Amino acid sequence: MGNIIDGKVIAEKIKDEVKKEIEQLKSKGIIPKLVSVSVGENPASIVYMNQQKKNCEKMGIDYEIMKLQEKTDENGIIEAIKKLNEDEKVTGIILQLPLPKGVDTRKVQSKIAPEKDVEGVNPFNMGWIVYGRSTIAPCTALAVKEIIEHLGINLYGKEVVMVGHSDIVGKPVALLLVDKFATVTICHIGTSDAGKLKEHVERAEILIVAVGKANLIPGEWIKEGAIVIDVGINRVGDKIVGDVEFEKAKEKASWITPVPGGVGVITTSILLRNTVLLAKLQKGI
Repeated sequence: MGNIIDGKVIAEKIKDEVKKEIEQLKSKGIIPKLVSVSVGENPASIVYMNQQKKNCEKMGIDYEIMKLQEKTDENGIIEAIKKLNEDEKVTGIILQLPLPKGVDTRKVQSKIAPEKDVEGVNPFNMGWIVYGRSTIAPCTALAVKEIIEHLGINLYGKEVVMVGHSDIVGKPVALLLVDKFATVTICHIGTSDAGKLKEHVERAEILIVAVGKANLIPGEWIKEGAIVIDVGINRVGDKIVGDVEFEKAKEKASWITPVPGGVGVITTSILLRNTVLLAKLQKGI
């Protein structure tokens, strides 16, 4: 039976490190400030922002929400971001998704100043991941990497299967792990439609799934002794479940993340760490 990876333990370790760094910054008169840009009223975003606010306040990070009306067009959102880029008190910017229909999300993200891009979504920051010299990367991708490092896994030559190819998880995770000489296969809807997803999953020594489809991966597909990192968060009735069939998968995996309590809580702590890191870089520390 697989060992459960407790995301809270990893997250608390990161938060302890962040607290120390914030204390050092404050001793120099520097207070990190994170601004969340929200367009319209999205219930999920409101919950997420409240969590961000709570976590930032605990750490000693100033947190502010910039609320824009639902009817704000693309240019209006970009102008709001430009003002934050120019505000010296603002050290970090996060853009809440989804944006209203008709708005080019990637275009808007590209307008966030790279040095204030706490989520690592600006093409400038994404590009450095390709070179293996990233300073900032998407928080969830870094959370996956953090789990692997926490387990002390040597990635050299390991068969890694990444199910999902999103800009903020699948693609950056693959690049971060390739840089450690893992053999990475990226699977997506084309793999599934071709009926080949099962054969890829079955040979994965490390399986990472980030699709957003409840129980997409049956437990019996898991290779004996594999490490399973489930990024998916799905509501099924009154339960929150991942993309992997947890109960059966844990019988075969050596290590597995639970949902909730796994990747998600680590992602939140990475956001705090990115915020402090950028504040330090902006001040030349």
